[in-house]
Amino acid sequence: MRRIAFLFPFALLAGVAMPAYAGTISIEGRGEVAAAPDMAVINSGVTTQGATAREALDANTAAMADLIASLKAAGIEARDIQTSGFAVNPNYVYSDERDASGYTQPPKINGYQVSNTVTVTVRKLADLGAILDKSVTVGANTVNGVSFSVADPTELYNQARKAAFADARAKAELYATAADSALDEIVSISETQGFNAPQPYPMYARAEMSDAAKVPVEAGEMSFAINVSVQWDLADTSK
Repeated sequence: MRRIAFLFPFALLAGVAMPAYAGTISIEGRGEVAAAPDMAVINSGVTTQGATAREALDANTAAMADLIASLKAAGIEARDIQTSGFAVNPNYVYSDERDASGYTQPPKINGYQVSNTVTVTVRKLADLGAILDKSVTVGANTVNGVSFSVADPTELYNQARKAAFADARAKAELYATAADSALDEIVSISETQGFNAPQPYPMYARAEMSDAAKVPVEAGEMSFAINVSVQWDLADTSK
C-alpha cells in the first residue's frame, strides 16, 4: 500500500506572505483634573468629667443630645450623623510617695471622663462654618478634624482618563516616529486612580468661641488623577 503525505496545509502557508513582527511599545500617561469640593465631613463631640462614671455619663448624654439637636436644626439629616466613638475612662492621679518597702504607690482614681463623638456629613459647604460655630456653642468641646470631598467624582475621573490616554498616545507616537515606525492596534490598557485632597486639620474648642463670629472655612481644590499604561503593536513599515 502506498503512503500519502498530507503536505497541503504547509504548502498553502508557504504561499502566503506573513506580516513581519515589528514589536510593541508600552507607555504610561497621566491625566489630572482639579475641582472644588462640594461636601465636608467633620468629627466632633463632647468630653465631660465627673466624680463618678455615672455623673460624667449623665453630663455627656445631656451635652450630646443638645449637639445632635442643634445639628438637625441646622439642616443636617439623621443619615448624615453617625456615632463614631464612645469611651469611659478613669482619671488617674500619680504620686511620688513610696511605701515602707520603697515601692512607688499605685495611682488613684480621681473621677471619670466620658467622650462621645459623631461623624457629620455636611452637604452644603456654605453652612459648614455656621455648623462648626453652633456645635461649639451648644457644648461640643472637641472637633477632631475636617475633610473635604466631591460627592460624585465620576465625571472628573472620566475627564482625567481622556487626558491620561491622550498623554500616553502622544508620547507613544513620538517614540514610534523616532523609531521609524507607527502605532498599530492597542494590545492592553490598565489604570490606577487617586486624588489629592486638603488634609484634615484639628480644631480645639475654646470657651470664647461661643461669642465669636462664624468660623471661617476655606475648602480649596482637590485633584483627581488617573495614571494609565497602554501597550500598542508597532506597525511594520519595512515595505
